[in-house]
Amino acid sequence: MAGSSADAARIAFIASAADEAQEALASLSKRYGNLDPAEADYVVALGGDGLMLQALHRFMDTDKPIYGMNRGTVGFLMNEYNEDDLPDRLQHAETTPIFPLVMTAEDGENGGGIHTAYAFNEVSMLRQSYQAAQLKIVIDNKVRLEELICDGILVATAVGSTAYNLSAHGPILPINAPLLALTPISPFRPRAWRGALLPDHSEVRVEVLGAAKRPVNAVADHTEIKSVTAVSIKQNRECRSLIMFDPDHSWDERILKEQFRY
Repeated sequence: MAGSSADAARIAFIASAADEAQEALASLSKRYGNLDPAEADYVVALGGDGLMLQALHRFMDTDKPIYGMNRGTVGFLMNEYNEDDLPDRLQHAETTPIFPLVMTAEDGENGGGIHTAYAFNEVSMLRQSYQAAQLKIVIDNKVRLEELICDGILVATAVGSTAYNLSAHGPILPINAPLLALTPISPFRPRAWRGALLPDHSEVRVEVLGAAKRPVNAVADHTEIKSVTAVSIKQNRECRSLIMFDPDHSWDERILKEQFRY
């Protein structure tokens, strides 16, 4: 993957449009050079979690490890920004493979259609109008909830568990946990249901009841499909991206810190 020495590391930098990220791009490119990603050993992403998510999609199945440095806001998926000794830090960073969800969405417009999209964070289904969504939840071909009335529902990966899933009061998952989080968004009935943890080999199917009256959109990371009638979600273990963290700033440590915030 990398060269035989730290100084030989070949780096490609990508950056968000934010001024802070663009300034970092100029400074780091001058110091270390900036190769085309196809020629690089490492991709260094300068920005926030949104840029990292874009990079995970862009470099999926290329085996290019992505090392993020925070030049954005939250930066949960990023390492701390430091311009010094970057090649050495890249060689000593821990690389973790992550696998996307694949969403297959059926729509009810124009005679119906099938849409496929990938998600490293989550697949969410959201009410489209003032009326709550009415959903049926099926796990591995077995109906688990005949009717869920809510603003929506999402299936989150470990990477996505600290994003929208956490805002919806879903659980935080360690990055290597073989689990998916199934989390309702503002559930009205059954009011006491707060979601479920599923094995990551599970297939989730969500059917929209009364879709004409209560339209629902489906979103896989940045891809949105309007007016869906059913959505199937499962993890695709044949696709992957590689994300890198500093040993002293690991995902596990950040997960622990997040769970003890008050």
